[in-house]
Amino acid sequence: MNKPGYVKLMQNGQLESRMLKLKSMLKECVLCPHQCRVDRTRGQRGYCKTLDNAVVSGAEAHFGEERELVGTHGSGTVFFSFCNLACVFCQNYQISHFGTGREATAEELADMMIGLQARKCHNINLVSPGHVVPQVVEAIFLAAKEGLTIPIVYNTNGYDLTDTLKLLEGIVDIYMPDIKFADERLAQKYLGVKSYYSIAKNAVREMHRQVGDLVTDERGIAYRGLLVRHLVMPGNIAGTGEIMRFIADEISKETYVNIMAQYYPAHRAYEFEELKRGVTAHEFSKAVQAARAAGLNNIKAFD
Repeated sequence: MNKPGYVKLMQNGQLESRMLKLKSMLKECVLCPHQCRVDRTRGQRGYCKTLDNAVVSGAEAHFGEERELVGTHGSGTVFFSFCNLACVFCQNYQISHFGTGREATAEELADMMIGLQARKCHNINLVSPGHVVPQVVEAIFLAAKEGLTIPIVYNTNGYDLTDTLKLLEGIVDIYMPDIKFADERLAQKYLGVKSYYSIAKNAVREMHRQVGDLVTDERGIAYRGLLVRHLVMPGNIAGTGEIMRFIADEISKETYVNIMAQYYPAHRAYEFEELKRGVTAHEFSKAVQAARAAGLNNIKAFD
């Protein structure tokens, strides 16, 4: 059996020390690229609007993820509310923008993880965890003491600070970032943040350094590695070709890349003429061709 990295860190005491360091960062929060420097332990809210407890919108065995995560019993998915992006086309805006959900203590998060393992989920899939890393690590620490032994998936929008990711080395088994836009100007227009592509590239480099290419067991279920998602946008405004070349040239040609055509107008998308329609079959085909032309060898395409 391939034991998750956090089990070893639990045994040698490093998991607890990482947890304590991360929790101390909540007093002057610099966890993500926004660098708000608010004291979340004293009720000060920064960009993510989250204090010292995570807000959770749901926890369930999820079967809509990649088959390497879903397996036969599902991916044990924990959906965190709020976000450090403000995507105008967000399809889950009630959760990410308005914070639909309830506060959960670290103990409650740990119970969710243990419960998902008891349901035979193949992993703990943390959706949008970048602003609640200390809470997540504390929950993993508590759950590991109670017998958690399945891989941790860090399912993120890509807007992650490298310094924070370094504190997750050995704790996270599978990184699953989006890379949304290659053009910084367009990223700021549609995601509401500066330097998105530069930050996402640095984040993905660090993720791959930690876990390498995606690896699966004899059942085809992933237990370690990097899985990159990319959402094709109308008119190729995401810059798919450039993103694929970056992955092939600077990460690995063996990177598992999921090219997705699920875009549809949502939230504020109708305020932008170029976002008012879905992706055509031709646009999706061109995106897949761009990935192949870049030399990527492990492309998954879901239309």
